[in-house]
Amino acid sequence: MADEQDRDTFQHSSAADVTPPPADAAFTPAAPLKDAGVDFTPESNATEATGASTLADAKQSVLDQVSKGREQAADKARNYADEGKARAADALTQLSQLLTDAAGQVDEKLGEQYGQYARSAADRVQGFSSAIEDKSIDDLVADARELVRKSPAIAVGVAAGLGFVAARLIGAGLDQRDV
Repeated sequence: MADEQDRDTFQHSSAADVTPPPADAAFTPAAPLKDAGVDFTPESNATEATGASTLADAKQSVLDQVSKGREQAADKARNYADEGKARAADALTQLSQLLTDAAGQVDEKLGEQYGQYARSAADRVQGFSSAIEDKSIDDLVADARELVRKSPAIAVGVAAGLGFVAARLIGAGLDQRDV
């Protein structure tokens, strides 16, 4: 019943009731807040300066953490690259040894001329392996950039070939896992 009386006495609000005060109107708190001991005056410049220095300190802290993270990531990448370089050099040395061993069999079956080709290939592979072992990662990256700059077609061909080999290896690994 009280609800019916409230609906009967409800007055509809007009547009003037919901318009906000002008932007330059001064804020005056309600009577209970005036006496509550809360200061509604703007903060002083000293507090703003402290806030600005706190913000600057936080910004510097974030920048320091980002820098530290970059250094750690670069160190890990360099370690992985060094490990990869060592593995590649070992694999090339093994390939060179395999070609040298095969050269003797080629001599017996096809003739000494073809065996010499195998030995020449083994020497080149061994030289490439030694070059990889002797150079730093930075030198290898610089050499790769120079190769791409001088002959981009060869670089694209090598990248496509490596991508094909990687795809075949991954595909073979997935096929074996399904068995």
